[in-house]
Amino acid sequence: MADSQFVTPTKVTRGLGASKTGTSHHIRQRVSALALIVLVPWFLFSIMKAALTGYDAALAWVASPLNAILLVLTAGAAFYHMRLGMQVVIEDYIEKPGTRAALLILNTFFTAVLFVAVVMSVLRIWTGS
Repeated sequence: MADSQFVTPTKVTRGLGASKTGTSHHIRQRVSALALIVLVPWFLFSIMKAALTGYDAALAWVASPLNAILLVLTAGAAFYHMRLGMQVVIEDYIEKPGTRAALLILNTFFTAVLFVAVVMSVLRIWTGS
């Protein structure tokens, strides 16, 4: 037998899944998870601390530039991670192509709307308007 007759699954796929985006999707999911490992504990600790200080102190906490930036980064990483996770669920369990496409579009728009709402809220508090 010649060597060309031995084709391994790795050689066939060359690191990519059936849709040719599996590896990059996996990496993006893991990177967003790593960001959340750092940001979520900060977020939970800060929110609990801000909640105990009263409404005005909590607004002042959000208005702090560092806290405002970290809040936006936390929301961005969380919604992006959520979008990627829901995309996998939709692609794996929805069989009808039209329904799958519609749900994927809705998934993207829904997470974008949530992110914009967070950004607008933080900016409004940060700028004091």
